[in-house]
Formats: sequence, C-alpha cells, structure tokens
Amino acid sequence: MTRVPLVIGGAGFIGSALVRELAEQGPVRVLDDLSTGKRENLEGVPGVDLVVGSILDEQLLEATVSGVGTVYHLACLGVRHSIPHPVANHQVNALGTLAVLEAARRQRLDRVVYCSTSEVYGTAERVPMDEGHPTWPHTVYGGSKLAGEAYTRAYHVTYGMPTVVLRPFNAFGPRSHHEGDSGEVIPKFVVRAKNGLSPVVFGDGTQTRDFTYVEDTARAIVAAGTSERAVGETVNVGSGHEITVLELARVVAEVVGRSDLQPEFHPPRPGDVLRLFADSSKAADVLGWKPQVSLAEGLGRLVAWHDEQGTDWAKALSEDVTHNWETPA
Repeated sequence: MTRVPLVIGGAGFIGSALVRELAEQGPVRVLDDLSTGKRENLEGVPGVDLVVGSILDEQLLEATVSGVGTVYHLACLGVRHSIPHPVANHQVNALGTLAVLEAARRQRLDRVVYCSTSEVYGTAERVPMDEGHPTWPHTVYGGSKLAGEAYTRAYHVTYGMPTVVLRPFNAFGPRSHHEGDSGEVIPKFVVRAKNGLSPVVFGDGTQTRDFTYVEDTARAIVAAGTSERAVGETVNVGSGHEITVLELARVVAEVVGRSDLQPEFHPPRPGDVLRLFADSSKAADVLGWKPQVSLAEGLGRLVAWHDEQGTDWAKALSEDVTHNWETPA
C-alpha cells in the first residue's frame, strides 16, 4: 500500500507549490500552523488533507506523521523574523526540525527531505557556490537552518534514516510573500511598483541574489523525495545566475510597466548577505534537475497571476512593512 507524502509547511509559498506538484500523483497530507502559510494557498488542489498545528506539538506531530511515507519538511520562521525574535526562530527552525526527525524515526518513515536555505552560506567567498562552500550564517535564521541540516545528516549517519538536505536559493513566483516580516524583495518591489512607488533598496544595491522560479524549486524537492542517489546528500537548488538588487529593481519596474520609477535608498539591513550565486551542478547530477523558467519569464508569470487573482494593490501595500525586521511580535 502506497503511503501518502506529508508536506510540513505546505500552506506556505514554496510548500503550496510543492503540494501542487505532489497532488498530480495522488493525495497529500499537509501540516501547517498558518503563522505564515494560508489556507487559500491550497484552494482548488485535489486530495489535500490539511492538519493545522505546530511541529512543536509533539502529540499532534506524532499523529500527523503516522501512516506517511516521505516527509518534506519546509516549515520555518524566516530571516527577518529572526532579527527581533531569535529564540522563537531557533525553536521552530532548529528544535522543530529535531522533533520532525525524531517522529519520523519512531514511525519508520521512508524518507525525510529537509529544505534548508542558501542563507547558511553567508556572503559568497567564491563563486559559483557549491555545496562545499564554507557555511558562515549572518543571522539566527541561517544558523538555525544550519542546525537543522546538521541534525538531518546526523539522523542519516547514526540511525540510517534516508534523508536529503536541500539548499534552495531565492525562490519567487505566485503566492510569494510581500507582507510583514515574511516579505521578500521581488513581491515587495511588485507591490510598490503597482502602487506607483519607488522600489526600496537597502545599502547600495550591489548585493546579488540567485532567483529560481518556485515551480522549478518544487520540482527539485519532489525529485529529492524519489532519487536514490540523493539519500545522505546535501544539494543546492538555484538558477546559476546572479543579479544585483539594483538591476532587479529595474527589471521588475519594467515588467510592471513603471520603468519611470527610480530606487529609493535606505541604510543596509542588519545581517544582510551580500552575494549569493549557486552552483547547482550536483542537482543536475543526483536529481536530474535543471531550472526551466528564466527570471524574466517568471516575473511575467507572477504579474499575470496577480492580474488573474484580481489583487487589491492598495491592500497589499498596507500589508507591506518596509523595515520588516522591526515588525513586532
């Protein structure tokens, strides 16, 4: 009997894209506390069993993983959240991951796929960044995700648990966060441009990122759940292209039809990583994965999706917090 997959954090941005990929093959169980995820992210997806609750609730977690085959663990609190709330961030990201691994061990699950982050690297010391690049997190978020990686690898070595660690670089696309301390650069740029406001750039804008369209990221995560060669491995998931934040602001404004908007510069953000540029050749080798959607095409798809949804841009702007690391609890 085939056991259902479980996506922890499956109502979130990347998580809901993953659920859509998995749902093409059959029913999917989701565990999400809806602190940053949304029920509406899963609307219209067939066969979804949504369990609302926290991975820190041991009894609920144990019950939810029962009868599951592969766990895809994406639940976390984000990088900007970690700046004012380091302890809470650690508890969910590090201790929560340990709880997931232990529940999976007790239930003898088939595999755990842990989604880490490129933030574990800190600023690039060499490029492109392969999996052997030094890890030097700049924030508690990056540190807590690196702790989760270490626990995941330890469960593979000590208990023989089939695990895979993925390090996605910056994902973007439909259902991405513009709001509060979850807000990220591309959706925030889009919201401001749609309201006729300049993009806010922190520092001088020369910092770079490597953006991957969310459906491409989701395909890589699915592949990590099935590839035998991926077991025990740590794998980057990135486009292999870097772009400065200044150039990104120009491209987004152009896609939105507001190329007249010029950047508004603010002081650098605390803990900001200055350069990310992925080497994803290992993903091509062990997952058979390569990105398919370019940044330009993905931005067009994102704007088209908002148009289809009839996004209320004034409301979206009211949810945008410019200095979102200062968001209160």
